[in-house]
Amino acid sequence: LHVRSRRQRQMCIRDRLITGANRGIGLALATLALKRGDKVIAGCRNLGSAPELSALQKNYSEHCSIIELDVVDEQSLENAASSLREPVDLLVCNAGVQNGYSGMHGEENTMAAFEKVLVTNVASPFFTTRAFLPHLRESSGAAKVAVISSLMGSQAHMAANAYAYRASKAGANNIAVTLSHELASENIAVATYHPGWVRTDMGGPNGDISPAESAAGLLDRFDELSMEQSGLFINYNGDKLQL
Repeated sequence: LHVRSRRQRQMCIRDRLITGANRGIGLALATLALKRGDKVIAGCRNLGSAPELSALQKNYSEHCSIIELDVVDEQSLENAASSLREPVDLLVCNAGVQNGYSGMHGEENTMAAFEKVLVTNVASPFFTTRAFLPHLRESSGAAKVAVISSLMGSQAHMAANAYAYRASKAGANNIAVTLSHELASENIAVATYHPGWVRTDMGGPNGDISPAESAAGLLDRFDELSMEQSGLFINYNGDKLQL
């Protein structure tokens, strides 16, 4: 069964658009997807500051293309979508920011910081999906949208810190659920995913798993995503999570 699934992948190379592909989980997702034979459209805000992504594209020039886009700039998203000439089978809304882990009186909890975190983590999955919806509609199969969220956005997560980040990930979950309802008639599945506590710049050095481990689990979950799972919040290991 394992061999057959691998052959099926090789026979039907999928086009995956991954935002925030220049570092962390996004870069790990792009790397692993390319290694297994998928086509990857890697989105990043500034190619000039993405040497690892540039090197990856050179190593997989036939299957990897890079598209510059800023997920908090609506015009940048529209320009990127207009420049794309191929369908998108899977859109991974991965770009995100954190502003710290303090409590209510933490110095990072400013109105400007809240605005940046909420726009990036909540609004950008909506605007990114809307911008690339025509390409999702052109998919030869059932198109999918995967929003990278966090367990910290679950209402079941008991904590008393990181207000902006937690609120933003709860909002991202809600955006994905609403998108799943609107896009159901077009057979486009939408779900949110907890990548685990990952050792990245955002997750810190004490995380439980590496970016590669997270990416491996996430790619398996994306493969499994169907209309039956649309609207769910799913852990990288396959467990269903409470929104």
